[in-house]
Amino acid sequence: MKIRVLGCSGALLPNANQPAFLVDEKILLDAGTIGNVLSADEQWKIRHILLTHAHLDHIVGIPFLLDNIVVKNIRHQVMVIGIKETLKAIKEHLLNDKIWPDFSKIPDKRSPVLILRDVKHSFPFKIDKYTIYPLKVRHTVPAAGYIIEKGRKRLLYTGDTGPVRTTWNEVNRLGSISGRVDAIIIEVSFPNRMKELAIKSGHLTPNLLYKELQKLNNLPKKILITHPKPLYYKLIKDEINKLMVEDIEILSDNMIITI
Repeated sequence: MKIRVLGCSGALLPNANQPAFLVDEKILLDAGTIGNVLSADEQWKIRHILLTHAHLDHIVGIPFLLDNIVVKNIRHQVMVIGIKETLKAIKEHLLNDKIWPDFSKIPDKRSPVLILRDVKHSFPFKIDKYTIYPLKVRHTVPAAGYIIEKGRKRLLYTGDTGPVRTTWNEVNRLGSISGRVDAIIIEVSFPNRMKELAIKSGHLTPNLLYKELQKLNNLPKKILITHPKPLYYKLIKDEINKLMVEDIEILSDNMIITI
């Protein structure tokens, strides 16, 4: 698998794009950044978007992607996948014909540009050659992480999460069947001194991350950090380096990861 980092920031600032990870040019993990990074031709290749939750920084690219497709007048559909609470929030509060058009009936109801598919925690499903395992994570709204498996390669993406036990229990269970994940993209939003705010808002600090990693039977081969608040980037980076964990790094926009 090849993962292109379109955005990995915990806030929007110049040169700090919001979370979106493009897998093999066609599957998007979250959609905080699309049109301001991808060319038109690259956007047309996107067929599926896996959403972790409905917070704006993870979905804001979707309305503009759909608009670009309709304006281009090409026969192309995008399937947006998430747990039912996430899709309901998008339908009711974003693509509601008030904030933005409801693209699930454009250009017509029989062949819309947008298809919504709800999934359940712990119930795997298929996308072409990929097997996807939705995992329950802990955030301030209902949320899901995903294990994406292609052949013998496995990527775990948590999205936004605070400390949680059930996620790692499930990862360990699946690992005993299919082997450990090759890479994990996991968030660290705040420095250690902001632990209370991190927990309250469903996020992690470097020290909290370390405790979460101890819950895994086997550490992933690559530990990739996303979602740091840009105002605290240097401090977070220093604190992560002090953890003395092997094969850990903070992601940056436009990075390419191969697993």
